[in-house]
Amino acid sequence: MGIKASGNTFIKINLITIILLFVLILAGGVVRSTGSGMGCPDWPKCFGRYIPPTSISELPANYKQAYVDKRLAKNQRFAKMLDVFGYSQLAMRIRNDKSILIPEDFNTARTWTEYINRLIGAISGVFLLLCAVYSFKYRRTQKLIIFLSIFNVFLVGFQAWLGSIVVSTNLVAWIVTVHMLLALAILAISISTYHMAKVQGRYKVTVKPMVAVLTLIVLAISILQITFGTEVREKVDAVATHLEGSYRDSWVAKAGDIFTQHRDVAVIVLILNVVLYALIRRSFNRHAIQQQLMSFTFLMIMLQIITGIFLSYFALPPFAQATHIVLASLMFGSQFYLLLNLFRSENVQGAGQ
Repeated sequence: MGIKASGNTFIKINLITIILLFVLILAGGVVRSTGSGMGCPDWPKCFGRYIPPTSISELPANYKQAYVDKRLAKNQRFAKMLDVFGYSQLAMRIRNDKSILIPEDFNTARTWTEYINRLIGAISGVFLLLCAVYSFKYRRTQKLIIFLSIFNVFLVGFQAWLGSIVVSTNLVAWIVTVHMLLALAILAISISTYHMAKVQGRYKVTVKPMVAVLTLIVLAISILQITFGTEVREKVDAVATHLEGSYRDSWVAKAGDIFTQHRDVAVIVLILNVVLYALIRRSFNRHAIQQQLMSFTFLMIMLQIITGIFLSYFALPPFAQATHIVLASLMFGSQFYLLLNLFRSENVQGAGQ
């Protein structure tokens, strides 16, 4: 395979990987919104199988206690690790969490929802590995692509392990937030390597610094907004647990100040993107990739506002939860790719596209 053909293969695989990562974020949102995290009580297999059961009759009589014991053992190991890093209070909370001892009933829909999520994750991992393999084409021209591609493989492995901890520890708050931010980091790295491969390392500032700085600020606030959104969901989970799943229409109201902060930052995000859109329109023609990305970002923001209204006023419907989180990731991806495309070579055909 020639150098050019290998490079084209890397770009195609990288693009497929990016698409798969968005699908994976959507699948993770479906898992969380439907409460399917414990649909598969073990990891990486599901009920000890590569293909999960479809009926409770396929499971042994003592399956509940067996997986409670495994979950308890995993949490004990995680608590010991937290002790090593100085998080003794959190480790004690995990050790004393009696809810972990409550067995989960087998539910076919939840089991297969979680299984499909894991399957998409595995396929994404394979494509990330392929990206790492084909990245060596750039060993003479862009070694950073190799480093980032390999680093992403290790990062997604850590993310998979952390995902198992998220479920096993009953969604410990800060772990959920870290899990989401890691997903964005993996996505950003894949978008970066795709962009670098397209422009072949030749960059040129094509806009005024003010546009680039504002884009960076907008991206940072969007990440903050996503973090607040994750924390809102954590608070809602705590309220739902306290109310034992009842009074669903009151969960958002009881979320407290973090929901107000999330809503207020959403207004800031909208205003800043309006200003940025005006600057982008003055700096680029209507057919430029930068204007297309800003238009797409605005579409994502509008759709997020709509799903946010559904979440706030219609008792958190699961479809709106999953949609809201994938729209947030699409907005982030679009803004990040816009930032990269503000620094590109106009002499490279198709650069940044």
